[in-house]
Amino acid sequence: MSESFLVHYILNTLPHQYGPFKISYNTHKDKWSINELMTMCVQEERRLMMEQGESAMLATHEKGKSQAKLKGKGKITPQCGIKKDSRCFFCKNKGHMNKECAKFQKWLADKGFAKPKEASWK
Repeated sequence: MSESFLVHYILNTLPHQYGPFKISYNTHKDKWSINELMTMCVQEERRLMMEQGESAMLATHEKGKSQAKLKGKGKITPQCGIKKDSRCFFCKNKGHMNKECAKFQKWLADKGFAKPKEASWK
């Protein structure tokens, strides 16, 4: 097999995320060797990883249950000790949020901000 055939074959088997990379190859007048292609693929993979960011996958499996019984039960529930307290970020008091805070409303009025209009979705 010729080296140019291998380069084209490798380019054709790359996933769709490498579309701009393939276009870049096709617009260059120089044709790459296998080593150059591998170097460029590594650089492109790094670029794609930086663009995508990091991600994590979570897999859970309960012992003794078949996959049919687990269907629809893969939801992650909050831990029992964690409670969502409604706390105002303006005055730091519990029991209300910013939009209900008298101090926050007064501050908005002093700064000249109008109260936001309620949206009606009738």
